Amino acid sequence: MVNATKQPDILLGWISSLSDPARLRLLRLLEQQELSVAQLCDVLQMPQSTISRHLKVLVDQSWTQNRRVGTASLYHMILDELDPAARRLWLIAREQIESWPAIDQDQLRLARRQSEQEAQADKFFAGAAADWDKRRSELYGTSFTHSATLALLPSHWTVADLGCGTGVVCVDLARNVQRVIGVDHSSAMLKAARKRIATNRKDAAIGEIDLRRGELENLPIDDASCDAALMIIVLTYLPDPAVALREMHRILKPGGKAVVIDLLLHDRDDFRRQMEQRCMGFADKQLTHMLIDAGLSDTICRPLPPEKDAKGPALLLASATRL
Repeated sequence: MVNATKQPDILLGWISSLSDPARLRLLRLLEQQELSVAQLCDVLQMPQSTISRHLKVLVDQSWTQNRRVGTASLYHMILDELDPAARRLWLIAREQIESWPAIDQDQLRLARRQSEQEAQADKFFAGAAADWDKRRSELYGTSFTHSATLALLPSHWTVADLGCGTGVVCVDLARNVQRVIGVDHSSAMLKAARKRIATNRKDAAIGEIDLRRGELENLPIDDASCDAALMIIVLTYLPDPAVALREMHRILKPGGKAVVIDLLLHDRDDFRRQMEQRCMGFADKQLTHMLIDAGLSDTICRPLPPEKDAKGPALLLASATRL
């Protein structure tokens, strides 16, 4: 760890790198979301050469990190990974720039980008609802849903299926638990789920299924009302997975179980774009830390063996508990 008091050049480098308004605006954005150069140009309304020049300074001074995804580089700042002295310096600078009109403009353009991405995802799901089950099984197989079901016990529980899609897991769960609450943002997906539930109503073993339309970042479920909650291939579609995981924690009873299945980190950017996903999956340590940061404990995270005919990236399964 750097001791800036013993290395004045490092401290002066940090101060110098924060002396430009454009770099302060860049850091404010990259603290919130991982963005490409093209996305930063759009939000800050600056040319690519200017953005790239400022990013080089920020990377050289260890304010930001970047990773290659296909032909693009994505940049982000992780506050907790900064040197403690640099973090204190940034927090002071961030407090001072919050009232800048340019910061307000940046936030509005960032929100606009997020809204456009969400609208694009809604359009994708509306078009995919008709053949979603076939498509998902072709890409990922089917046994992973049973892995999630087996992780949820006992039979008298109320379980939340967050991002329930067409209701496949809701119906499967309802054969094993007393009550299932399914939440999804897409009205097309929920329509398909209601049709599936109606078709299966003759099965006496199916318990109550309550479908609700809502955002996973603001769940229409009461605090501490669920014995368990699961998200199956959901986080990769969300602009802020951390918020959704905190909501997952909120709705769980003390001792409640959280189960997450999603894509293992991969490098298939063409696949991500085809599926309208926000990110390229998660490393097991990354997802573990996200669950812990959401307030969950006893976290276990492991990759799932790819099924023989699955065409999509491998998956990972994580489980955790609310104390």
